[in-house]
Amino acid sequence: MSDAAQPTAAEVRAAAEAIKTALDRHLAAVERRSGEDDPAVLEAFNQLAAAAEVYDELLYDRYDEVTPFEIPGAEELPPYAGPEEPHAISVLIRRDYAVVEPQRLLAQAQRVEAAEYEAPGGLSEEAAGTVPGALGILFGEFEPDEIASRHKEFGLEEGDSTLWVTAAEEAPEAGEWLDAPFEHIDPQGVVCRFDVSAVFDDEDDSDEEDDLEFVEDEDEVEDEDEAEDDEVENVQR
Repeated sequence: MSDAAQPTAAEVRAAAEAIKTALDRHLAAVERRSGEDDPAVLEAFNQLAAAAEVYDELLYDRYDEVTPFEIPGAEELPPYAGPEEPHAISVLIRRDYAVVEPQRLLAQAQRVEAAEYEAPGGLSEEAAGTVPGALGILFGEFEPDEIASRHKEFGLEEGDSTLWVTAAEEAPEAGEWLDAPFEHIDPQGVVCRFDVSAVFDDEDDSDEEDDLEFVEDEDEVEDEDEAEDDEVENVQR
């Protein structure tokens, strides 16, 4: 960022004041909480997260510094505003995988193809012999949930995943959304959402575990050294 585009000190100070205001509003909403899923608390949380994000960006742009905290869920969904008694739901699922063992993937696809034809000539080398073709065969043969539970068998490694359940007054017409299945989703119609991601892991706990393992390894080394010294003394005696 050029010097001309950098935020002013006053803008950074204003962003800091906005966080203070958002903190007060969030605490007040929590104190007045009417239930576990109080929309006022969620709205105050989103406002606090947004204010913190703005402050963090301005602080970095102006002073090349960052805040020592991170507020997750800055992209939280707005409060539910769909039908109280929905007559239809849609389930949107995305699962990411890394292809870590292409040969295993190809072998599994070839087995599926071989089972479909009695004669070896029935195998489609163009399909089963390429990664995109193998993926098409496997996902055409197995349900997504089975792929998820057996992903290692197919040479895949799990990445992030998300599941959204949306509600509607009535089911859409057949074939209505097939050309663009994930567009035109109203965030306020999402009943619930479940996310799985490595970013949710507690890095501090991982660091502590690594440190503990390192300390234990040192102790084991010391014990082994002492044992070796005792053996040497016994031999000398």
